[in-house]
Order: sequence, then C-alpha cells, then structure tokens
Amino acid sequence: MVTLHGACIALRAAGILIRGPSGAGKSSLALLLAAAPDGAFVADDRVVCAIRDGRLTASAHPALVGRVEVRGQGILSAVDLGLDVRPEAVLHLAVDLVETASRLPDPPADADILGAAVPRLVLDRGVRAAGLAPLLVRAALRKLRP
Repeated sequence: MVTLHGACIALRAAGILIRGPSGAGKSSLALLLAAAPDGAFVADDRVVCAIRDGRLTASAHPALVGRVEVRGQGILSAVDLGLDVRPEAVLHLAVDLVETASRLPDPPADADILGAAVPRLVLDRGVRAAGLAPLLVRAALRKLRP
C-alpha cells in the first residue's frame, strides 16, 4: 500500500489517477470528470493505492473521504457539489499534469505503481487551459478498451 499526492475519479468502471505538482489543476480536472453523468469522485490530495485481488485500486485517505479542495474555496464536500462518490476504483489510467510537453511526443511510458504498469497520459498546461483535458482523458480510455 502507498499513499500518493493526487486525485482519483472513476468514469464508469475505470479509475483514473491524476498526478502533478501543487497548483497544476489535479482537483479541478478531477471535478470536471467526476461531474459527468458517468463520473464519480474517489479521492483528492492523498490517494491510497493498494493491490487487492490482483488489481491496483485507489481510495481516499480515511481523513479525507468525500472531500475535495477547491482553490480559493477551501475544502468542500463532493456530495454537496452534486457528485457521486465511490469508496474505491480499479486504476486503468494515470494522468500526469506537467508544465510543458513536446508538440509531437512519443507515447509516454506506463506509470509504475506498486509494481503494476498503468497506462499513462501526459497533459501540459496549454492543453488544460484550452479545456481539452477531459476529451483527451476519455480518448485515452477508449484506446485501452479492446
């Protein structure tokens, strides 16, 4: 088991771990995705990852269950924001928020979490500022489905 700095949501059955430095927009992207009809909020700030029944899972740190920090607003209840909340999700994708990325990058290497390889998507600030992050996350998930 390991606790990571990030956020986690689920789209249908697919857990998505969002990582990045402080202020990169992890919580904002998590809220945008979780607010979709097929979305659910799992964790913010401290994501507890574990291997359960051979699958990599993510859940909220017990002190932060159902809570999310919104910059300038404080720590809020995900339920009060109208979000469905799940206690746990099986991770299918890791999204890394970075400042800059190459214009035409090679596909990123998988993330290694507790020895499990997780497909990875890298999103830079420009892509996020343009509002494209949710579309790119969904596109990455579609590529993973057989």
